[in-house]
Amino acid sequence: MQGCRGIDIKLSHLITTLVKTFTKQEPTFDKTQALKSTFELINSQLYSVEERIRQQARAFDPAVEGYVAYAIESHGKRLRPALALLAGGATGKICPSHFDLAVIVELIHAATLVHDDILDGADKRRGQPTANAKWGNAISVLLGDCLFAHALKLSTSFPNGEISRRIAHAASDVCSGEIIQTQRRFDLKLSVPDYYKIIEMKTGALFAAACELGAFINEASPDVISALRTFGMRLGTAYQIYDDVVDLAGDEAQVGKTLGSDLRKGKLTLPILHLLQHADDAERQRLSEIILSGDEAAILALADLALATGAVKSAVATCGKMLREARAQLEIVPANKHRDALANLVTMLETMIAQFAS
Repeated sequence: MQGCRGIDIKLSHLITTLVKTFTKQEPTFDKTQALKSTFELINSQLYSVEERIRQQARAFDPAVEGYVAYAIESHGKRLRPALALLAGGATGKICPSHFDLAVIVELIHAATLVHDDILDGADKRRGQPTANAKWGNAISVLLGDCLFAHALKLSTSFPNGEISRRIAHAASDVCSGEIIQTQRRFDLKLSVPDYYKIIEMKTGALFAAACELGAFINEASPDVISALRTFGMRLGTAYQIYDDVVDLAGDEAQVGKTLGSDLRKGKLTLPILHLLQHADDAERQRLSEIILSGDEAAILALADLALATGAVKSAVATCGKMLREARAQLEIVPANKHRDALANLVTMLETMIAQFAS
């Protein structure tokens, strides 16, 4: 019977692949262009932040500088720095302290990426060799540590020590979230609330800190600071769900990586948890065996099954709910162009995730 089930899984994958190949696809959403449009309001400030990020490598010993420069030259989306600047603009003026905050949150993010690549055994990131691929795990672990330490050292320059404490708290949450996720790989007892806790810590915490402290620096009212923190947490959590959906249902050519990579590494994301949750006992046992087996064809077919059964669609609905909750938090923030840009980020992510709703 196991052999027959294996054939069914592979046949399902073959059928889905043929449908994708011969069905005309709708035009895909250009995420890069949408981000550029959304960030147009703060383009000059983001350019200054980019220059400051690059300058951080010079703060290290010459023997270390090259490693740091490589790690921070990734030219990523810079979402977290943008949130710090937009939250500042939404609650007053963007001042030098906002630039410092933007640099710090991006350095923490860069540190997590270096460590993530080691944990995942990744050879490429955004088309370039990862630090561990170039120099090995030993150097890369210490490189990530250097970035974390440097970010926390920079945070001590704020006149208000509370800012430094909140940054350190966010960094601790990020690291703790990564530990828990690694600890729970291939853990078939992982619940949906467990998953939310992990992604709130590993992704949401830094989004929340960028928004919260952008307002805190401007001495906004406690209600506005709290609203922007919640906005960042919901946005960051929704963004992680989107990323998890893309890993199963995206287009490999556009994503730039092999789909199903989370599943191969034992990361049980929301669509897979929904799939397991709504399966009967026999089906759940069969799906669990596939996850634990690591069989390549079966893993790919499992991703297709998540699409076919509506598990992906359910995750998309959850993402949409979180984005609506994020947007609602902006109602308490005074109306201005920067607040509108934050709302535009929500709209952009809604459009991105909507591609997988059908």
